[in-house]
Amino acid sequence: MPLHNPGCVTVLDYLVVKFPYIEESIWRQRLQEGKVHWLNGDIIDSGTLYRSQQCVCYYREVEQEPIIPFEENIIYQDKHILVACKPHFLQVTPGGNYVDECLQNRLRRKTKNDDLQALHRLDRETAGLVLFSVNPETRSCYHALFEHHNITKTYQAVANIGSEAMLSKTMSGKAMSCKHWEVKNRMEKSNPRFVMHIVPGEVNAHSVIDCVDDRQNKGLFELHPVTGKTHQLRVHMQSIGYPILNDKVYPVLQPKKEDDFSKPLQLLAKKLVFVDPITKEDRVFCSERELLSLKG
Repeated sequence: MPLHNPGCVTVLDYLVVKFPYIEESIWRQRLQEGKVHWLNGDIIDSGTLYRSQQCVCYYREVEQEPIIPFEENIIYQDKHILVACKPHFLQVTPGGNYVDECLQNRLRRKTKNDDLQALHRLDRETAGLVLFSVNPETRSCYHALFEHHNITKTYQAVANIGSEAMLSKTMSGKAMSCKHWEVKNRMEKSNPRFVMHIVPGEVNAHSVIDCVDDRQNKGLFELHPVTGKTHQLRVHMQSIGYPILNDKVYPVLQPKKEDDFSKPLQLLAKKLVFVDPITKEDRVFCSERELLSLKG
């Protein structure tokens, strides 16, 4: 909230001024339902006085929120962390048209733990493993794993490889060798801003990619992101000539339309490996989920 009070007595007064397209009655209803609070969690009601430079939190509501008809799975849970495998099309945290229909809020309801918080993100279109903190007292220790690159993430992706065999094969038809790429370049936001592109300059995006199998003109790729730029793996797969199957952004941004649940992006966060900062145990978590294009 601004340092200089714009003439408001209560927080409600400020919310009505700040968001003129939201009716006062809607704010009053949110306040009554306990959906508005200070950063420390204390509830704000209709009579709570304005406080300069304090952070107000509220739960954004979406009219007719789309329902994602796929279930998440809890892979592991203890008193510090939870590992879940999210399906394609499900947002990790609230954003855009999705508030209740996100992995974090689904898991909060399922576990009855409102302190549950995602430690990293996956694109809505990407399926796979997400690590959550369940204990605020140890959360910073797990955040540090990502800040200091002390966690190894492995992804799988499927791409068309054309009519000619990409891999050398034995007489039995099994793969004998694979192709390997180490991709290093600079990625920046483009237009629109959610689209990334490669530009000249100092490297800020680094991925290691291997093609490990091929079936019926499709290749199975294993991807290891060294850095964590937005859409990094999708851009890097495009850059080596094999854009991920069913990608609606790369290489060409497709017109916005409703999700086609029969054509999920063929990208999966398959594996997480790290040393637990609390227990000092080696942690290895793998998803049993498979990419649709390679089943059977």
